[in-house]
Amino acid sequence: MTRSRRLATVALSGAVALTCALPITPAQAADSPVGTVRLSTEKRVEIEYTWAGASGFRYRGASGGSGTWVDYPDVVPPAHAGPDDLASGTDVVITGLSGSTVTQKHRSTGTTATVTIPSGQTYKAAVGWSVLTQDTDGALHVLRAAADGTTTDVPVTGLPADAQITAYGTGGSVRRLAVVHTLDGTTSVGLVDLADGAFRTYVSGVSADPQIVFNDRWIVANWKAVRVDAEPGTQPTTVTGLPGRLEAVVGDQVLAGNPDILPVGTQPALNARSLVTGAATTVLNPSFGGIGPTLDGGALATAGPSSLDWNVHRIMPTQDGGLATEKVNRIQPYAVGVQGLALAGGELFLYGATPGASNRFSSFQLDATGRPTGQQTPRSPGLSETTCLTGDAACPQLEALGDGRVAYLWAGSEGQETLSSVGLDTTTVRREPTGDSGGRIAGGSGRYVLYNGGSGTQKVVDFPNGTTDGETTLSRARTAAAVWGQVMWTPGSTQGAVVGKHLKTGQTVATVATGAPCTPTDIQAVNTWLYWSCGGTAGIYDRATNRSITVPADNGPARLADGFLLRENRTTHELLLTDFHTGTAATRTLVKLPTADQNTGGSNGRWAVDRFGGHIAYLNGTYGEVSIVPSGVPASALAQTEAQTDPVPAGSTAMTPWQPVWQLNKPATWTLTLSNSTGTVVRTLTGSTKGAAVRATWDGYWADGRRVSGTYTWKLTAEPRDHEGPALTATGTTTVN
Repeated sequence: MTRSRRLATVALSGAVALTCALPITPAQAADSPVGTVRLSTEKRVEIEYTWAGASGFRYRGASGGSGTWVDYPDVVPPAHAGPDDLASGTDVVITGLSGSTVTQKHRSTGTTATVTIPSGQTYKAAVGWSVLTQDTDGALHVLRAAADGTTTDVPVTGLPADAQITAYGTGGSVRRLAVVHTLDGTTSVGLVDLADGAFRTYVSGVSADPQIVFNDRWIVANWKAVRVDAEPGTQPTTVTGLPGRLEAVVGDQVLAGNPDILPVGTQPALNARSLVTGAATTVLNPSFGGIGPTLDGGALATAGPSSLDWNVHRIMPTQDGGLATEKVNRIQPYAVGVQGLALAGGELFLYGATPGASNRFSSFQLDATGRPTGQQTPRSPGLSETTCLTGDAACPQLEALGDGRVAYLWAGSEGQETLSSVGLDTTTVRREPTGDSGGRIAGGSGRYVLYNGGSGTQKVVDFPNGTTDGETTLSRARTAAAVWGQVMWTPGSTQGAVVGKHLKTGQTVATVATGAPCTPTDIQAVNTWLYWSCGGTAGIYDRATNRSITVPADNGPARLADGFLLRENRTTHELLLTDFHTGTAATRTLVKLPTADQNTGGSNGRWAVDRFGGHIAYLNGTYGEVSIVPSGVPASALAQTEAQTDPVPAGSTAMTPWQPVWQLNKPATWTLTLSNSTGTVVRTLTGSTKGAAVRATWDGYWADGRRVSGTYTWKLTAEPRDHEGPALTATGTTTVN
């Protein structure tokens, strides 16, 4: 068994951390962001209702405050009819309680009324238009404002002589108030009829602090239920089989939730039992925390699959005796600090303590214009390691690979570093020890990650898929280097030369004379663009047109993207974009970054650029928030940079399918057909890229379920998501054993 706590009464342990954000100057955008996302905790927010009526409700979170008002959507609030009409009190809020006056306001119309408490009486409770007081003799009174500004006083009758009142309570009614009293050692619960002041005891022999819920039809005290209009002396019936605490009565249904004990592997639910038929139902699952009655006889409950889809639901009775639920407000999750960001293939990855005690990678999908299109999605298990290495000025060590994965570097207790890859699911971490320390991730693309060790050794680690750990495929002396697709670019033997070698075959695929006046100390590659830097000078070589372009080399760290260069001026805090796609470099200020933030490091410490799509993301100075802005530079035509099309596994099934991967240079939608030797299409698969990678799955069967065997021709057709440039077509064969 696992224990569950009542969320409405326990403060969120992480809430205090929200006040620890550094006081910083927010980002000032030259290019207006197209969207903003906020990294949020996955822990559901706890709320309590301070008022809930016919037109809406007010709630506050565990951090307190005055609360937030919410109006129900598409609800016509009750008209103001004055204190003489108790029913209109379902929209009345107590706005003031001071000395001898109680101020009331009909919320939807703004009409106010004032109840004056007579000398010798003390305020005890209020609901709707009615105020309950007690005089010095122990007698109760119902007070209401009159039309002429005076206060009417209705004495309460029927309360047993010598009864000692111990508690008052409101429920799903503006016509009644609950009173708990003891007499001769017995605790009982009754209701005051606020219209005429008549009191009636309904349930006796309850605990000293009973659970009580009621509406205008039923009262349930310590699981004993009685109709409000039952004949005097009617014995209550016992309600059984509902886990949790009594929360409300709606129509003929009693609601229970927030159990103290839960079976392992289950989540708390809001359940109901009919007080007429005895039938039990699940109303909302999972649901916990903020559950309570509304003054019009309904109820409110927080429910949802996660904090990212955590909503207040309004629960109302139906004509057939059942219950109807409606989402009336989304509860925003608490923000958490962004400890790293990476961007590739239209996916924004953020790293932070979202599960609570541990960190996790989460992502937001972006459309072709850079606008967020969905909710925060977990993309890794909870991780205990940090992506920020001790003493590392380039924190965090992240690299989005463009195929739905992120590589990151972390160090063990003895300082030995490991390259890890996550992103394809929420359970798997693939690793490869580097055997080195003090290193950096120098780049990466698709399956390959480039690592520069502190010892002077450079390695390329291959993460071919999400099912096996990484493997070091190349180890060499450290130089400037870049990896794009299947090619690794390094300085050549002559000044300014850059050589590209195929990582699978080891063969030289190109030698480029960049025109650099030195042996480059930095090389980056994206599509046909090569960036080189000698420290004081820098340039771009366009392999498609064989031309050199001079670009600024000042104000460090620079990041090559598709047709432009992004760099940060650490003095002015400006993020500068140099557009060179036309052959001439033109620089503009993209955004002025905050003066400080949680990260102090390199290109992906405060900002990130999508090399597989062209958008830019940056910490905007608000705790947990990241803004996205498009580059405005047209992307290159769709191209394939790498492919894995191994034969279909022997005896392939849905559990062991063929899983080819085609790494593209930007996001696309795709169609994959498989045809037999006669040209008959046996299977057609469609989808959208994961990042910029086509990840298809085929179990080796026809569409009608027949098993195939032999050699089959595949044809991939990919359409660029940004609609820039032509479609891409690739063909090949695979064998089904």
